[in-house]
Amino acid sequence: MKPINLTALALAASASSSAFATQYLTVEQAQQVMFPDATGFRDVSLQLTGEQMKQVEKLAGLPARSVAWRVFAAYKGDAQLGSLLGYVVLDDVIGKFELISYAVAVNPDASIKQIEILTYRESHGFEIKSPAWRKQFVGKTAAAGLSIGDGIASISGATLSCTHVTDGVRRIAAIAQVALKK
Repeated sequence: MKPINLTALALAASASSSAFATQYLTVEQAQQVMFPDATGFRDVSLQLTGEQMKQVEKLAGLPARSVAWRVFAAYKGDAQLGSLLGYVVLDDVIGKFELISYAVAVNPDASIKQIEILTYRESHGFEIKSPAWRKQFVGKTAAAGLSIGDGIASISGATLSCTHVTDGVRRIAAIAQVALKK
């Protein structure tokens, strides 16, 4: 009988799909991609109230999940007096096993401007980074069209990633409607 190499066994056991992690954009790069005309970004992170959490759940049809949301306002001109271009909301969702970090650009009217995948850690399903798939979200609101099969198509082999990112974007659209809409 051949002896088992315990070191090799331990390394193999500790390996996970996170070895496939790819960072596509930093937060700052995503801000510039989503709001190229912005001259500045200001941290306006949210703390939702209990009432806002209930409203988000009702609009999204999903649990609000957290009271704290990392949000940046994009401005053209002075960050205090300039014109508001919209918001960048950061979030993470579980794909199949690993976290997917993404950013959602929201217009002042609470419609989706753009989404960008920041970091994808799964071994499969990276096709959600495709511009064609992400473009489906543009112009949608929490009210309609932000569900797999209802405005958003799934991708074979990336079903869970598609579903979880779509649910996350719908939740963010509801947060924008409740707490950010101007």
